[in-house]
Amino acid sequence: MLIILYFLVAGLIGYFGGALPLGYLYVKKTKKVDLRLVSSGRTGGTNAYRAAGLSAGIVTGLGDVLKGAGSIWLSQLALDALAGEDWALRSWALALTGVMAVVGHNWSVFLNWRGGAGTTPNVGWATALWPGVFPIAFVVMIGMLLGVGMASVASLTVAVLLPVIFGIRYAMGLSPLAYFLASIATALVVTYALRPNIKRIIEGNERVVGPRAKRLENKSKE
Repeated sequence: MLIILYFLVAGLIGYFGGALPLGYLYVKKTKKVDLRLVSSGRTGGTNAYRAAGLSAGIVTGLGDVLKGAGSIWLSQLALDALAGEDWALRSWALALTGVMAVVGHNWSVFLNWRGGAGTTPNVGWATALWPGVFPIAFVVMIGMLLGVGMASVASLTVAVLLPVIFGIRYAMGLSPLAYFLASIATALVVTYALRPNIKRIIEGNERVVGPRAKRLENKSKE
């Protein structure tokens, strides 16, 4: 019975931590704009950038990374207090926290079950469990944005990147199986949330941003 309680605590911490609508609140406060009514209607960094500029996008993105990481840190403290640091199922409970943080971000109870695509909290929970995730994901994300110019493709790439990272670490004996399986689960959650974008990518009309958008615009003027 106590095991169920521990997993319930871990899951709830993850969900409510991820469900905090930081981007929505920030843009609403600073620009009086409801992110749900702008472009994709999502509340993550990309849509915050569209609605309120670069600084809002950066603040929202970093905030969402921190809430993913913060969910793990809070869950670690709670589990250590309830079950002890040596609890055999600790890694599985933390993995659940990570998955639920992404779920909470995408389907927030505070926003009538709406939210983002889950990319930044996905990076956040993984970073809390292995700090090397953040610089790798950051470089890949920026590289994809500068090259391909599609935020959705960058998000999907990072979603796939995490199982690769934790799969390698698991094979090397550096991370538990639970983290690898959780990263697969969150990759599926992010992919599911990006269904409309995937459809547009296939149809060839996905939104393009950054340097590639400027290149395409200049080409169209030639």
